[in-house]
Amino acid sequence: MATETTRFAPSPTGLLHIGHAFSARFAADKAGAGGRFLLRIEDIDGTRCRPAFETAIFEDLAWLGLSWETPVRRQSEHLETYKSALAELERRGLIYPCFCTRADIQREIASAASAPHLHMGPEGPVYPGTCRHLSNAAQQRRKDEGAPYALRLRMEEAVKGAGALTWRDQTHGERKATPEIFGDVVLGRKDTPASYHLACTLDDAHQGITLITRGEDLFAASHVHRLLQALFALPVPIYAHHPLLTDREGKKLSKRENAISIRALRESGQSPASVMALFSAEQQHLNVSRLELEERSYR
Repeated sequence: MATETTRFAPSPTGLLHIGHAFSARFAADKAGAGGRFLLRIEDIDGTRCRPAFETAIFEDLAWLGLSWETPVRRQSEHLETYKSALAELERRGLIYPCFCTRADIQREIASAASAPHLHMGPEGPVYPGTCRHLSNAAQQRRKDEGAPYALRLRMEEAVKGAGALTWRDQTHGERKATPEIFGDVVLGRKDTPASYHLACTLDDAHQGITLITRGEDLFAASHVHRLLQALFALPVPIYAHHPLLTDREGKKLSKRENAISIRALRESGQSPASVMALFSAEQQHLNVSRLELEERSYR
């Protein structure tokens, strides 16, 4: 196996669950013998992230037998990097302020002449461009009034300037980037200084990640990330999207749905080996059937 630089990038908004364990092990294994496995804490959302959850991340990963290079990169310590990137895009005329609420966007889409399903993208309804053509004076007036706003990418102009783009995925092969399916995607949020798309792309480049591993649920995001790499002249890594660990009903394991946490498994007397035996990250094979335990006993 070739050596790579990979990373695991959890958000400290809750306890890690066995789906995270699979994803972390997958990334560590993909680094290969002699490769580099890095850890990044994506704590840019100050309203939901907690220091206690960050501490738990370190404890759980160490208990699972994983080790990573230090120092650990924390997004909250690099907000100026994201602001500078947004400022560069603003100088190039590639972003604009959007004052619309979700309700505004939904009303605009509902009133469109065509069927609503034609306006759906990977992240939900595609923004209809309501604020795209606001004059500079109108934008400044809204800002002076204290209206909250997000920063959206002028997708059509960005795609045209970047030209044809591709990326290589170890699972899906050579892929053509079609970021336009997202519409004018948000790069700077009202409640956080940068979106996942922007922060993740810049962080991966800064950390020298050569192989980006993550779940299939984030496959579509690669279209936008490939475009951002082109706009900022960043290196283009290889990707490997792994299958998702699911519950008995076939639903993706998540913090929101109270998936079995690593801490609960630890406290119940399970060993790291027994947890890792639930799946084989190297073979991308999930042995979910081996979880012969009542979930409620681990919560």
